[in-house]
Amino acid sequence: MLRVSEDVAVVFTADFITPVVDDARDWGRIAAANSISDVFAMGATPLAALNLVAWPKRLGPSMMADVMAGGADAAREAGCLVVGGHTILDDEPKYGMAVIGTVHPNRIITNVGAKPGDFLYLTKPIGTGIVATAIKGGLASEGQIKPAVISMKTLNRRAGEIAADLPARAMTDVTGFGLAGHLTEMLGPAENALGATIHFPALPILPGAIDLIQKGMVAGGAYRNRDAYQGRVEFPAPPDAPEEILLYDPQTSGGLLIAVGEDLAAELESRAAGADCRMSRIGSFDRSGKIRITL
Repeated sequence: MLRVSEDVAVVFTADFITPVVDDARDWGRIAAANSISDVFAMGATPLAALNLVAWPKRLGPSMMADVMAGGADAAREAGCLVVGGHTILDDEPKYGMAVIGTVHPNRIITNVGAKPGDFLYLTKPIGTGIVATAIKGGLASEGQIKPAVISMKTLNRRAGEIAADLPARAMTDVTGFGLAGHLTEMLGPAENALGATIHFPALPILPGAIDLIQKGMVAGGAYRNRDAYQGRVEFPAPPDAPEEILLYDPQTSGGLLIAVGEDLAAELESRAAGADCRMSRIGSFDRSGKIRITL
C-alpha cells in the first residue's frame, strides 16, 4: 500500500497462472479474476490492469486473443480498465495481470487483525486444485468441471465490498497456499496464541473433490503446503486422509476468508443473502494458537 493523500492509498498486485481449464477464454477470465482478487481482499477498488502473457509460438495468436478476451471480460465486470501489458515467448503458456487499485487509508483491510471470538467465513468452495489436476489427467467429469469453472470465474467483488463496508476485522483470499496456509497467515506468529476452530462439515467443497483425491488427483503444491503449515493444524484423521489433503489444496481464484466480530455476523449474512453471494460460516477464532479441525 502507498498512501498518496489523506484520503487515498494505492494498492498494487500481480499474479499469473498456467492453464487450469481447456477453454482459452475461460482460462483468461479465471486468471484475471485470480489477479484482481487481491485488490478486493484488501477492501480496495481496482482501477487499471496490465496483461502479463508468456506464450509459445506453437499456440498462435488466435488462442492468445481468446485468453485476453476472457481477461477483459473479468476486468470489465470488476470495473477495471485494461490499459496495456507485456508479452514474452515461453515454452509454457502463462497469463495474468498486474493490477492497481485505491482505498481510503483508514479502510484498508489486511489479513491480520482477527480477535478471539470472531466468526470466520469462506465465500467459495475449495477443491479447484484437485479438479484442475483431474482435468489435466483426463479424469474429471463434466459434473465436476462445470462447478469448478463457475466458481473460479466468479469475481470476489461483491463479497469483498460487503465485507469492507461492515467493516470486516481481517480478510484474505484463498489461493496457492490453500485454506490451511492462508488461515495460518491470518493467525500471525504462533507466540500471539491466536487460533481457529474449523467445523469440517461446514466447509463448502466442490462436487467430487474427495473422490478425485482418492483417485490420486492431487497437485504437488498440496504436499508442499502441508509440509509448510501442518505444524499448526490439528486434524483428527489419519495422515493422507482425503479430508486432510483438501485443507492444503492450492486454489486458483479461490474465495475470501473473512473475519468479523460476532456483533456483525448477522448483518454480513443478511447482506450476502440479499446480494446472492455465498457466505459460509466455517468456524471461529480462539486462543488455542492452532487451527483445530472438528469432524
